[in-house]
Amino acid sequence: MSNFYNDNPDLKHHLSHPLMEKIAALKERDYADAETYDYAPYDFNDAMDSYNKVLEIVGDICGGVIAENAEGVDAQGPRVVDGHVEYADGTKQNLELCRKAGLMGMAMPRRLGGLNFPITPYIMAAEIVSRADTGFENLWGLQDCAETIYEFADEDQKKRFIPRVCQGETMSMDLTEPDAGSDLQSVMLKATEQPDGTWRLNGVKRFITNGDSDIHLVLARSEDGTKDGRGLSMFIYDKRDGGVTVRRIENKMGIKGSPTCELVYKNAKAELCGSRRLGLIKYVMALMNGARLGIAAQSVGVSERAYREALAYAKDRKQFGKAIIEFPAVYEMLAVMKAKLDASRALLYETARYVDLYKLYEDIAKERSLTPDERKEMKFYSKLADACTPLAKGLGSEYCNQNCYDCIQIHGGSGFMKDYACERIYRDARITSIYEGTTQLQVVAAIRHVTTGTYLGLIDSYAQIPVSEELQPLRDVLAKLTATYKESVEAVMAVGDTAYTDFMARRMVEMAGFIIMAHLVVLDANRNESFKKSAQVYVNLVQAEVAKHAEFIKAFKAAELADYMA
Repeated sequence: MSNFYNDNPDLKHHLSHPLMEKIAALKERDYADAETYDYAPYDFNDAMDSYNKVLEIVGDICGGVIAENAEGVDAQGPRVVDGHVEYADGTKQNLELCRKAGLMGMAMPRRLGGLNFPITPYIMAAEIVSRADTGFENLWGLQDCAETIYEFADEDQKKRFIPRVCQGETMSMDLTEPDAGSDLQSVMLKATEQPDGTWRLNGVKRFITNGDSDIHLVLARSEDGTKDGRGLSMFIYDKRDGGVTVRRIENKMGIKGSPTCELVYKNAKAELCGSRRLGLIKYVMALMNGARLGIAAQSVGVSERAYREALAYAKDRKQFGKAIIEFPAVYEMLAVMKAKLDASRALLYETARYVDLYKLYEDIAKERSLTPDERKEMKFYSKLADACTPLAKGLGSEYCNQNCYDCIQIHGGSGFMKDYACERIYRDARITSIYEGTTQLQVVAAIRHVTTGTYLGLIDSYAQIPVSEELQPLRDVLAKLTATYKESVEAVMAVGDTAYTDFMARRMVEMAGFIIMAHLVVLDANRNESFKKSAQVYVNLVQAEVAKHAEFIKAFKAAELADYMA
């Protein structure tokens, strides 16, 4: 089997982005760890060599084992035994290999047992794992819950829990309940403080990914008499203390290897993470932003697998005396699939770099005072990360689903059969646009960056970066599309009606996202000629999509809104 990192030069293209030098230097504190840890990098080239070598290990395990196990895991799935989860045999093997290879707690500091990776190469590893087995990425990827402990827990909690994650123990975030799905402020799991300072949790959680994990982050109601988010706090529950049982594992359409559990808390011992009342307002928001970036990576990994499956089949399948890839109807689909994949990946890693930079400055601020310039940069990158995360998750997951749909279509009737991997990939993909905030909720998160001009400012900044003469015609098209987008936003805002703005939000967010991704693919093509075809195909696609949305906004009358209301 192939190495899922080495066989994809696009990953190395994104890892070599110019901003990585700044990110690595900040993460390594100008490589000070080299004086304490003999395996810590001593300069940028050494850091990049480390990232590449670890990603090669990830790629080898994914291509050689995890991908091979995926079909068996999907068929066998996890089960409940005596109130706890027993993983499928392939899942157990996958976890053990990742533990032995030291691929848990990748982004955690070395002093706590981690690899001290920036978020960007960690997200790259998540993409690779997702390509191999989407469901397994949920188990492996939940290690990023340790970031919440690192950011908000006290030092004692960091030293007790994070090394365990780095050694291979699993995590979960227990947020949703039977009566509280996306509306987390309705959470009612009861937390009661004890005289010794610990807490006891009682209630039910539902739809908890990897719900029988070793270490749980739990959102619970700590303040008596409250009914909104101000009465919620975050807690750490240790499975070794007992008190939580798995009532059932959901029977899902896809990602069957990832146990989605209903949990019963009965006087379960837990400890407060951070401060009371900030569970939803601060900690879950940070947790969800990380999770959404992870789902964006998952979406790109699945999209990559779908494109490869479709391409291989189209080259191999013969009809009317020639391979079907030679038919325009098929090669157009494949070109558009590749363009969507390249666009969503470009946005994923641009977002990851923004997240890296603002989080690194936040972390440094805990050690020393930031300079005025550093503080300014932190705020700048924080705003861009906040703006791009819902785009990466929302649009990336939609492209993922579209690519998996087209993968089945290219396979024809064979794609509907379980003989081909695309059937499982198609089922696995569907959840990406639902969990950790539906696409519709990503629009809600993104719309303020339309109305406040964040996206327009970002688009303008990309437009200022010089490109080759060959790519300038694409830039000219994007300039016209930007003007169309700006006119559409102004037209919607001029109505002055919140309900009307909300109704048009998806169209405006998509227009902004499409133009941003188009700029990023053009910039990729400027650095690497292998992206030139995708740049042309994607700009053509975006041109049609922006025109469609702009025409709808222009022709729509506010009075027609009533026709759409329930």
